[in-house]
Amino acid sequence: MPTTAPLPASGTDPDGTAVIRALSYNVRSLKDDTDALARVLTACAPDLVLLQEAPRFFRWRKKLARVAAASGLVMLSGGGTAAGPALLCSLRATVERTEDVLLPLAPGQHRRGLATAVVRFGGARLGVLSCHLSLQERERYEQGGLLLDRVAALGTPHVLAGGDLNEDPAGRTFRRIAAELRDCRTVAPWGEEHTWTRTEPHSRIDALFTSKGVEVLGCGVPLGHPGVSERDLRAASDHLPVLAALRLPPTG
Repeated sequence: MPTTAPLPASGTDPDGTAVIRALSYNVRSLKDDTDALARVLTACAPDLVLLQEAPRFFRWRKKLARVAAASGLVMLSGGGTAAGPALLCSLRATVERTEDVLLPLAPGQHRRGLATAVVRFGGARLGVLSCHLSLQERERYEQGGLLLDRVAALGTPHVLAGGDLNEDPAGRTFRRIAAELRDCRTVAPWGEEHTWTRTEPHSRIDALFTSKGVEVLGCGVPLGHPGVSERDLRAASDHLPVLAALRLPPTG
C-alpha cells in the first residue's frame, strides 16, 4: 500500500552512499502559473528534475533558467535542443557530461528528443534521461526501444530515466521499459498515483525508472507533501509531478 510518510531528505553518508530526490514533471511549456511551479519544485527539494514540454522556442533558455533559479536549481541539459525534455539539478550534483538527442521524425508528428546527462552524487555515478514519448502507439513503441539503447550507451552503473510516456503501465511501451528498468512507483509506492487527472479515467502516464542496485525509498505524486498544495499543483501544469527518493550505492 502507498505510504504518506515524509520522504527521506537528501544527504551523503561517509562511505559515499547518496540519498537523492528526483522529480519528473511535464510543465506544458511554462504556459501556466510559473510561481506555483517554483513553489512545488522548492517544496519537493529535488536534486534532479526531469522536465517534459520545457520551452523550445523564443528565449527558451531564459525562461527555463528563470524557473530553475526561482527553485534553487540550475539548468543541466535539454530544452529547445532536445525538442522539449530538459534536466535541472541542484548544486549537489557534479556534472560529468550532457548530451541532447533528437529522435527520428515521423511524418506529420512532433519532433521528439531525449535530454541526458552523467552526474555524481557523493561516491555514486548516475546516468539520467528525460523523455516525452509520442502520442502514436507505433512510434511510441519504437521510441521506447531507442530510450533503452540510449540508457545502455550512458555506460553508468546506476541509471534514472523518466518522463511523460503518454500511456499507462498496461501499455506495451511502458511494459517494454519496465522489463529492463524498475518502475519506481511499483517498487515503493508513496503519495498519490495518477499523474493525469484532467479527463476520465485518471491515469498514470508519467513515471520514473531506475536500474538494479538503486534502492527506491518512495515514489509518487507529492500531493500532501509538506509545502505542496493541491492549488499549486493544479495551477502549475495540466500534469501532476512524480517525486522519488533514491539511495545510490557508491560506485568508485
